[in-house]
Amino acid sequence: MRVSAHAAAARREAGSLSAGERERAAAFRREADRDRYLVAHTALRGELAARLGGSPRAVPLTRAPCPGCGGPHGRPSVAGDLLHFSLSHAGDLVLLAFADAPVGADVEALPAPGVVADVGASLHPRERAELAALPERERPAAFTRCWTRKEAFLKGLGTGLATDPAADYVSTLERPAPLPGWHLADVPVPPGYAAATALARPAG
Repeated sequence: MRVSAHAAAARREAGSLSAGERERAAAFRREADRDRYLVAHTALRGELAARLGGSPRAVPLTRAPCPGCGGPHGRPSVAGDLLHFSLSHAGDLVLLAFADAPVGADVEALPAPGVVADVGASLHPRERAELAALPERERPAAFTRCWTRKEAFLKGLGTGLATDPAADYVSTLERPAPLPGWHLADVPVPPGYAAATALARPAG
């Protein structure tokens, strides 16, 4: 969804957020950042309430246990894992994903070539080779395709970038590479962005 199209409504619906969420929104100095946060989180609570019943403000959001240490700082979740979700935002876009299994979503604006060169060094060796084979003008789009797939997968795992981005190959090419136990999919978005989701596949 477009932040610019929903910002006014999100400001009116800010009362549906928790006290902590309202405090975080108020802490943003830039209106654009505050609007992006409000749109993302009011939409998330609204969609969860529509699926689970009850009011948006009453949705029991929590943190899943960290897969690495077991601490209470894993991926955001609904208490009891009644429904899995993932949220991402960048620029004027907000992306939400919902599923009955662990899911991750990521949207990113295409970066400058310098960012591609710096962050691209952290990718899987095959992904780095794919980028190096492209003309420089094509690298930002290819890198962002890859990065959103990778971020979506790591968010679905619940580890985020605590897991080495070079550990798993998801590809910079037009189609995501197969990833055991997961289904990766690119999400259509406006020019200047890339987005992807990752959904856990039950064994068997």
